Amino acid sequence: MVRTTVRADKRSGRLVRVAVSPPARHEANAAIARLVEKTARAYDVDPLLVHSVIQVESNYNPYAVSPKGARGLMQLVPGTARRFGVSNTFDATQNVDAGVRYLRYLQDLFGDDRLAIAAYNAGEGAVLKHGSVPPYPETRNYVAEVSRLLGEARRASKPNLSIAPVQPRKEPAFRPLLAYRDEQGRLYLRTE
Repeated sequence: MVRTTVRADKRSGRLVRVAVSPPARHEANAAIARLVEKTARAYDVDPLLVHSVIQVESNYNPYAVSPKGARGLMQLVPGTARRFGVSNTFDATQNVDAGVRYLRYLQDLFGDDRLAIAAYNAGEGAVLKHGSVPPYPETRNYVAEVSRLLGEARRASKPNLSIAPVQPRKEPAFRPLLAYRDEQGRLYLRTE
């Protein structure tokens, strides 16, 4: 049974509802691991990257809610959830599918995992604006932590390297974000 509590956010003073799930059982963890593996392979994303993002974002709590309103395992903000057709952000299957598709989109957009990770945290507009990892302490710490976990996971998995065939990627079921600048140098973002 999931419990919810309401508390005041220390920074903003706003009331925030926090969902607390019961302690995860081994079967639930295995089910999430299988879901991540299957979804990551379907979209040609490194499953270890997805696991690293989930660990930093929610520590595998499918009912996590951030003070900024991001929800679920991959901490989707409402706009991103809508963009990728998620109707229930607490549904692990929908949440992981949308989060992995968003990571794939960011990898294609930036061509660099480090920038894709930064954009997952700060938004693609911030990375486009700065041309690199934005100078926000939260984002820099986020990129460092995800990169650290990813490196550890890759080192740990090297001796047991078993590569499953990757299925061809499907066309994205979302509208890509287009960026352009006007004469004054202002950055505009829109979907097709």
